[in-house]
Amino acid sequence: MGWLDGKRALVAGAGSGIGRAVLEAFQEEGAKIAAMELDNHKAERVAVELPGCVVSHGDATARTDAQAAVRKTVEAFGGLDVLVSNAGVVRYAATDRLTEEDWNLQIDTNLKGPWLMAKYAIPRIRERGGGAIVQTASVQAYASQKDVVAYTASKGGVVAMTRTMALDLAEDNITVNCIVPGSVRTPMLQDAAEYWEPHDPAGALEKWGKQHPIGRLIEPEDVANLILFLASDLSSFVTGQTLVVDGGFSLPA
Repeated sequence: MGWLDGKRALVAGAGSGIGRAVLEAFQEEGAKIAAMELDNHKAERVAVELPGCVVSHGDATARTDAQAAVRKTVEAFGGLDVLVSNAGVVRYAATDRLTEEDWNLQIDTNLKGPWLMAKYAIPRIRERGGGAIVQTASVQAYASQKDVVAYTASKGGVVAMTRTMALDLAEDNITVNCIVPGSVRTPMLQDAAEYWEPHDPAGALEKWGKQHPIGRLIEPEDVANLILFLASDLSSFVTGQTLVVDGGFSLPA
């Protein structure tokens, strides 16, 4: 018996990193899985490498794409129990140098996207008698750095939005929780290393790993394991919470 036997799950932003690890963990634990991914190449890889996964190529910030991904999942599996909103993007620039286009991209992808996915997933989860929604924020919702004004604003918004959604959906037996990862070994983190340390990105990654008291970077599987718990019936009384997975990074010295 797997933790998610009989569950139907949709993961947005599933082509690599945390989202891809979530798909694999969910499938191993018995769930029927569906993926939504904007990058067509990544979407094709998921379809090939994870047999049985229903893949939608789409943009979580687009109403029609969000609706289509939910509809495709329900048509394939007969229902929807779990939504994981993991699509995210960052663009680096100081506050006064950030373009309006990059501000909109980050707020739309990181904040509007999870709301849109939930908006269209909730009626289908409600039909199943309840389920779970898990949203990805970031430790930068609390501990920021330079040049990420829109990213931090969007991730702080996800934390706040999670609490209200949990209250809105409690009577429907739908839990809503938010995860706050630290530095996870993903393509996005690689991009950050190349931005901050263009002459030695590998050194930057090594340094960031050592900043976590556990002494290493977080692996996508570390985060996927927490999401697996929040998607399962084992966490049926956990809702409206922000759960940190950062190897102790955010603890006071």
